[in-house]
Amino acid sequence: MGEYAARFDARRLGADDAARAVKDAAAIEKMAAAVKSLAAARVAETNVWKREGDLSAAHHLARLTGTPVGPARDALESARRLRELPAVEAAARRGELSAHQVAVITDAATADPHAEQRLLEQAARGSYGELRDECARTKANVMDLEERRRRIHRQRYLRSWNDVEGAALLQMRDNPEVIAGVMAAIEPVRDELLALARNQGRAERLEAHAADALAELARRAGPTGGAAKRSRRAKILVRVDLPALLRGFPTSDETCEIAGYGPIAVSAIRHLLDTEDPFLAAVVTKGRDVAGVAHLGRRPNARQLSALEWLYPTCAVEGCNSLTYLEVDHREDWSQTHMTLLELCDRYCRHHHDLKTRDNWALVEGTGKRAFVPPGDPRHPRNTHGPPLAA
Repeated sequence: MGEYAARFDARRLGADDAARAVKDAAAIEKMAAAVKSLAAARVAETNVWKREGDLSAAHHLARLTGTPVGPARDALESARRLRELPAVEAAARRGELSAHQVAVITDAATADPHAEQRLLEQAARGSYGELRDECARTKANVMDLEERRRRIHRQRYLRSWNDVEGAALLQMRDNPEVIAGVMAAIEPVRDELLALARNQGRAERLEAHAADALAELARRAGPTGGAAKRSRRAKILVRVDLPALLRGFPTSDETCEIAGYGPIAVSAIRHLLDTEDPFLAAVVTKGRDVAGVAHLGRRPNARQLSALEWLYPTCAVEGCNSLTYLEVDHREDWSQTHMTLLELCDRYCRHHHDLKTRDNWALVEGTGKRAFVPPGDPRHPRNTHGPPLAA
C-alpha cells in the first residue's frame, strides 16, 4: 500500500476509475481501522501502555495514532463490544463499516443483540445519519428513558473555548427536548436573517445564519434589548404513539421522539406541555399510520402539513438526512388533480426537489424513506406503469 500510495497520480484517472479508487481506498481504510481497534483493545489488556508512561490505554492509542483521546477511547470501547457481535465484527473486517458506523452499531446491538442484523442492513442501504437515528431508537426501546433523562440532566453543561485559529466555540449538552426548545427559538430569527441576507445579495451557509440568530437572541434578551420577539411560533415536532403517551412509556416499536433529535422520555413531553408551550404536530394511535385528509388548496393545510412533518422529519430520499428547509411535493401535479392528498405528497430537501423538477428523478412507489431514481431506472414510477422498456 505504501508503494502504491507513493506512485499514485489521481490526475491520470478517468472519472469512473477515480470513483472506484475512492471506493477501494475507503474499504482498505475501514479494514485497517478494524485491525487497529482490535489490536489496540489487546494492548489495553496488557501493561504496554503503562510501561510507556501513558495515563491510560486510550491515551496510549491517541499518542500512537495522532488522534484526540475521546475518539481513541470510543475505538477501544467499540473493539471490546465487537467480540460479542460476530456479524458486526465480520462486516468490519471486510471493510463494509466505517469506525463511526461500528461505534453506533456496537453500542445499540450490545443493548439489543437481536437488532444486530437489522442495523447492518440499515448501514448498507442508508446514510450514517439515518443509521445513527435507528441505533438511538433501538437503544431507546430497551432502556429506561426516564432514568436516561435524569442522568443527562445531572450531566448537563454549557462550555466555551478557543480553537487553534482563535475562534470561540460553544458546546451545550442536555436532554433532546431542551436542545429542541433552544433550536426552535433560534429558527424564526435565523429565517429573518436569511431573508435579509438574500435581499442584500449575500449567499451564506444556513449554519452561519443560525449562529447569528443565537447571538441576536442573546442581544434581544439583554438589559437593553427587551424580550426576544419571534416572527412566528416556535415549532417542536413531537412524534408519539397515543398508547405510549397514555401509558407513560413506549414499548416494543412504539414511537416517542422529537423529530430530528431522537427518542425522549414520555415525561419530557408532559414537561414541554407544562412549561414550553410547544406545538405538538402529530399524536397518532399506532406506529407510523396517519389518516389521509384531502382538500382543494394547492398547499397542504395545517393538519396535513403536521402529518407530513410526522411522516417525513427528514428528506424522503433514502440516504439523505437533511431536516431543514424541506419542500412539500405533489407526486401527481396539482394542475391536473386540483387537490392536495396526504398520501400523494412527499417532503424533499432542495437538492433532491431540484433533481425531481428539472431532471425527472422520482421516488420509487411507497411511503416513507425510499430509493430516489433517475428516469431511466426500471423502478421509476413512469416505467412501472408504462409499457415495457425496449431491450
